[in-house]
Amino acid sequence: MSELDEIRRRRMEQLQQQQLAAQQQGASLEQMQQEQMRRQQFEEEKKNALRQILSPEARQRLSNLRLTKPDLVNAIEMQLISLAQAGRLQIPVTDDTLKQILKETSGKKHEIKITRR
Repeated sequence: MSELDEIRRRRMEQLQQQQLAAQQQGASLEQMQQEQMRRQQFEEEKKNALRQILSPEARQRLSNLRLTKPDLVNAIEMQLISLAQAGRLQIPVTDDTLKQILKETSGKKHEIKITRR
């Protein structure tokens, strides 16, 4: 009988641990969903702000550049939004102005020269 009681006790502990893990997983799933909602809301607000700040040509340039350099585009977008909020940016930003900002941001490129002997 004691072996049977021991097996039942172990099985009860396993079930309790599984139940606790399921509850924690449910809580973390809810947190992930909330985080996803916050990200979507932030992206929507950013998109609306950029729609007001940039001309259509400048928006197209940024969307093209996003395919190759998404980190750079995110940094530029945040910079543009902060400059516009501070009132230090002429709105709408034209394509030429955006080109100038991109040149300044990307900095100097290192050239690699190969000499043959």
